[in-house]
Amino acid sequence: MDLVGSTVTHPAPAASPAGQRESDDPPGLRDLHGSFAGRRVWHVSCGDVINRDRCLTVLVDQNKVVLVGPPGETAVLSTGQLGQLRDALREAAEQAER
Repeated sequence: MDLVGSTVTHPAPAASPAGQRESDDPPGLRDLHGSFAGRRVWHVSCGDVINRDRCLTVLVDQNKVVLVGPPGETAVLSTGQLGQLRDALREAAEQAER
């Protein structure tokens, strides 16, 4: 759990040139990811049920994809945000398979 908490609050700078290739990412994911211990982390904006700004975080821990939602809340995503989440999950799944 400490890994997730520190990832959400203090993402580390990109550890490798591969983590800095933003031009290859889908447009919705640019500037929405970082890295933690050399692994990519994706942050997808969302809202909650009363329209406050929140964030979903996707990361890979060993060979597992971890999806972290707003603590104790419901994540509400627009169509565009849903596309960003889909792209993040796809990339995380590919990373987890390596």
